[in-house]
Amino acid sequence: MNRQAQSALLFLLGAALWHAGTTDLYLRYVKAGLRPLLLAAAVVLVVAAVASVGYGWRRGRRGAGSGSGSVSGSGASHPAASDGHGHHAPHVSWLLLLPLLALILVAPPALGSYSATRTGTALQQPLAYPALPATGPLRLSVVDYAGRAVYGKGRTLEGRRIEVTGFVAVDRSGTPYLVRMALNCCAADAQPVKIGLTGAIPPVLQPDTWLTVTGTYTPRTEKDPVNGGPIPFLRVTAAAPVPVPHDPYDESWNT
Repeated sequence: MNRQAQSALLFLLGAALWHAGTTDLYLRYVKAGLRPLLLAAAVVLVVAAVASVGYGWRRGRRGAGSGSGSVSGSGASHPAASDGHGHHAPHVSWLLLLPLLALILVAPPALGSYSATRTGTALQQPLAYPALPATGPLRLSVVDYAGRAVYGKGRTLEGRRIEVTGFVAVDRSGTPYLVRMALNCCAADAQPVKIGLTGAIPPVLQPDTWLTVTGTYTPRTEKDPVNGGPIPFLRVTAAAPVPVPHDPYDESWNT
């Protein structure tokens, strides 16, 4: 790979990162809070590509100028020819094409029920619980409900109407879960947090279907069959399908 090809590849990779960061595509790879860093990386790559082209152009001008005033001889080498043939990046540089092709050609779906049923719950005890409204239904994330139910013993949930949104997963025993994949940094480290469903469960539950479930707290908990972690339950009174949310991952896990 010569300098021109390397610069073009850097520019295209930077442009692809910029496109991902200015659309929802980046949410398939990293958490929303990393968007500024992604855009900054895109700018750095584009600037580096432009600077590399400018450097090569200036070097070519200097080589052409010095070559025109020199006397060629049997032992002398032409500077411009040397620059054109001697400065190549390693062949491994072509590996930069892989992330570029991945960004352009492949938009991976968010992790779903397949990963959730094969990975143990990642529920962690939160440092604190945000204050809840005194009246009306509680619209909670899967992580928030699960943490309050397990570690808060449901004290802030008793007697309240609760709404939670997540996707459906069904384990091998037929137990239905409402799940969100929680992120630390990016999709590569996503882990599920699960809520078991009981009560008025819809008769047909299609894995990976997104639902908003309305129900009430129940003290029932079970151990995750994968890692033995705690899975709280929600007593369902109603459930309705909803579109896949703008950000399918739950980032409140480590906050």
